[in-house]
Amino acid sequence: MVTAIVHINAEVDKIPEVAQTIAEIDGVSEVYSITGEYDLLAVVRVAAYEEIAEVIPGRLNKVPGVLRTETHIAFRTYSRHDLDAAFSIGLDETN
Repeated sequence: MVTAIVHINAEVDKIPEVAQTIAEIDGVSEVYSITGEYDLLAVVRVAAYEEIAEVIPGRLNKVPGVLRTETHIAFRTYSRHDLDAAFSIGLDETN
């Protein structure tokens, strides 16, 4: 699994529509409205690195209202949820 984090600048009056359109793109798992330099953050998860080119410059960047993107590729995932699942042995914790 390849994960990319995409920061997005959008036309201010179109942010909700841009976010919804991006959220509907295959490979986009989440879209957040955020504070700071960028307006939106999209999380892209695909099976292979080559698919990043199809999703981000191929579709996401072409959404009307998208002005600029900056993409970061994740090397590893460090998530409490993932770690808890990895060490879970299926015991019922309601003792």
